[in-house]
Amino acid sequence: RRSFNGLSAIVMNELDVDLLSGHLFVFSNRRRNRLKVMYWDGSGLWVCAKRLEKGTFKWPEPGTPFVEMTSEELMLLLGGIDLAMTKKRSWFGREEKRRVG
Repeated sequence: RRSFNGLSAIVMNELDVDLLSGHLFVFSNRRRNRLKVMYWDGSGLWVCAKRLEKGTFKWPEPGTPFVEMTSEELMLLLGGIDLAMTKKRSWFGREEKRRVG
């Protein structure tokens, strides 16, 4: 039932994350049949919702404050794939170099 103000308060106060970071923030209801996605596009906030007519999303365990996932993992979640039942194959990936000093 929460919209812009309620969801942004959760991001800033409970998760202690910058709402304007460009990240997607995904929220689920208790029954796991509805999701809301909040996103800052540089000029304003977007809130998008999806309601399943049948079934549920496979969501992280209750009590987990937040989970970071890749865009691919989010697309699988939205497509109904259980991420716990999948295995990521290793392949070449560019490592991020961190500058110290």
